[in-house]
Amino acid sequence: MSTYLPTLKQLQYLVALHEHGHFGRAADSCFVSQSTLSAGLRELESLLGVTLVERTRRVVRFTPLGNQVVSKAHRLLREAEELSELVQSHGAPLAGELRMSVIPTIAPFLLPRILPRLRKERPQLKLFLREEPSAAAIESLHHGRADCVLLALPFATGEVEVEPLFDDRLFVAFPKDDPRDPPEVVSPSVIDENRLLLLEDGHCLKEHALAACNRPELRASATMIGTSLHTLVQMVDNGLGLTMLPEMALEAGILHDTQIVARPLKADHAYREIALVWRKNSPRSEEFRLLAHELRAG
Repeated sequence: MSTYLPTLKQLQYLVALHEHGHFGRAADSCFVSQSTLSAGLRELESLLGVTLVERTRRVVRFTPLGNQVVSKAHRLLREAEELSELVQSHGAPLAGELRMSVIPTIAPFLLPRILPRLRKERPQLKLFLREEPSAAAIESLHHGRADCVLLALPFATGEVEVEPLFDDRLFVAFPKDDPRDPPEVVSPSVIDENRLLLLEDGHCLKEHALAACNRPELRASATMIGTSLHTLVQMVDNGLGLTMLPEMALEAGILHDTQIVARPLKADHAYREIALVWRKNSPRSEEFRLLAHELRAG
């Protein structure tokens, strides 16, 4: 009896449609036309003899069996990725393609400093970068869309290997003419919870800042509105409050052309730990450790 198996390409189309919920966006993410993706999914359903996706003009809805197949497809695609990684790991280190997700409170400040040196010293490395919040980045890692993630700890990462890079201190940023005349080192007790501006939910820096202060009322009263650190800086510069910034952002010049003063936060854990993480037992673990060394040197 002949057995016909789904192709990896068909499974990629299915997973992309599940992720994006839209045929056009799924096709774009796979770099194919919408008709090619639709045809591939019809072939998959015909091959399996079942309906995986219910199609209407407005809604893409996966059947219960379709959701189960997507879950299995994620695992199969991840295994295929690891097979490819196993072969690559026997070649030259840090050569070929590598997909790295980076969180938004790191990417614009650290990458401009390290990428020129990486391009010069590792010309065979093709580094594809994806900027996304921590939760989405970790999901990309476990679903095989990213090979490694550059993020800030502590954060719930699941089963991963971790290579710490460095500690990134937290600073409190005030308008230059703040009437409180901020001291050289700021204790959490002097932070006015009614004036504190933080990043909106989804950014782990918000959690790191609140945890460092260890004041429950800050979580209840702080205004969590900023979509980026640059937005928060503009709000502080216009006298709307104060915020917390990581040292790497200050070193990258985020306060240039502003009237803002930044002072170190004085607390037991007034920092976040920058780290590179990847899937546990990856055949490219040694390569990722070498990449971590390169990032640390930067």
